[in-house]
Amino acid sequence: MSGEGGRRAVRRRVGIIVNPIAGMGGRVGLKGTDGAEIQRRARELGAVPQAGARCALALRAMAEEGGAAELVAPAGEIGEAALAEARLEARILRDLPPPTGSAADTRAAAERLRAEGVDLILFAGGDGTARDVAGAVGTALPLLGVPTGVKMHSAVFGTSPRAAGRLAARFLEGAPSVRLREAEVMDLDEAALREGRVAARLFGLARVPHERGFLQACKAGARADDEAALDALARRIAREWPSDRLMILGCGTTLRRVKRALGGEGTLLGVDVALGGRLIATDVTEAQLLRLLGAAPAGIVAGATGGQGFLFGRGNQQISAEVIRRVGRDGITVMAGQNKLAALDPPVLHVDTGDAEVDAMLAGYMQVHTAPGQRMVMRVAAPD
Repeated sequence: MSGEGGRRAVRRRVGIIVNPIAGMGGRVGLKGTDGAEIQRRARELGAVPQAGARCALALRAMAEEGGAAELVAPAGEIGEAALAEARLEARILRDLPPPTGSAADTRAAAERLRAEGVDLILFAGGDGTARDVAGAVGTALPLLGVPTGVKMHSAVFGTSPRAAGRLAARFLEGAPSVRLREAEVMDLDEAALREGRVAARLFGLARVPHERGFLQACKAGARADDEAALDALARRIAREWPSDRLMILGCGTTLRRVKRALGGEGTLLGVDVALGGRLIATDVTEAQLLRLLGAAPAGIVAGATGGQGFLFGRGNQQISAEVIRRVGRDGITVMAGQNKLAALDPPVLHVDTGDAEVDAMLAGYMQVHTAPGQRMVMRVAAPD
C-alpha cells in the first residue's frame, strides 16, 4: 500500500474467509443457518446466499482505500468466489479438505491462514463464524468481520461491509488513527432466551483493528431504568395505532412490550404483524410481509439494538429493503430507551439493509420515542 505522511509502504497479507450460508435465514424468518436441517429449510423457503456478495463489497472498498495487500483465500465459495466477484487477484489455497458445509470449514481455513502468516483475517459471517475464527486463532492474529449473519452481537464486525473493507485497508497501511484492541466475541445465551430475554454471553476475546465509526460495538441489553417508560410507551402505541393500518413489529425485548400490550405474546426474535388492535401474524418472513402490504396500508415499529444502535439490518432482515421502500420513511416509528440511546458511542443510529437507495432514504435525522410524549432526535447513518 502507498504510504502517506512519511509512512513506508509495506505489502502485507490478508486472509479471506467466507461462510457462504451466513445470513441466509434472515429474510425467511429463521434465526440463523447453523446445521444441515436449518440450511435445507432456508433454501426451501427461498433463501439466497448473500455472504459472498457482501464480502466482495468489503474487498472492493479495501482496494479503493489503497489496499495493495497480498490476498490469500481458500478455494471455492469459502473465499475464491468473493474475490472473483470483486475482480481481485489472490493466492488460492487449493489443498484444503473439501468443504463440508459446516463450521469445520471455517476453522480449517482459519488455521491454515494462520500457518500462512497472514497479518489479518477478514471474514464474512455472523456470530457463529466469529466464534469459529476466534477459536482457531485466539488472540494471536488480528481478525475483522464483514457483517453477514442474522444476528451480530460481537464487537468484531464493521458497521457495514464497506466500513470493514476500509478499516482493513487503514489498518494494513498503518494509519495512526487505527489501533488494535481486544473485542468481545459473543453468542446468544440460550438459557436467557428460554426465559424470554435476548442476551448474549461472552465466548472469548479477539484482537481487532479499531477506529471510531468503523467498528460496531458489542450488543448490550436493555437498561433497567428505561423499563417503566418503555412499558407506558408500548401501551400508548398499541392503543393509538389506527385500526385499519397494519403494524409491522420488529424483534427484541423492546418491541415485545408492544406485542404484549396488544394482548398477545408475539415472538421474541421474530417479526410480527398486528391489525385492529391484535396480532394477526407471528414470526413472518419477508415474502409474507410483502403479501400483507398488498392488502392494507402499513407502518413499521422498530427498535434500536443496545450498544450498537442498528435500526435495520441486524436480526430483523425480514423487514427488508423492499418492505421499507413500500412503507416509506414517514411510516416508521422508532422506540428505544433514553438511557440506551445516551450510551451509544458515537451517538448515531445505523442502517444496513443491503440496498444503497433505501439506506440513503433512511439517513438523516429521525425522532425516537422514549416515553409517552417524549422524543429524542437522533442522526441515522447509512453505510459509507
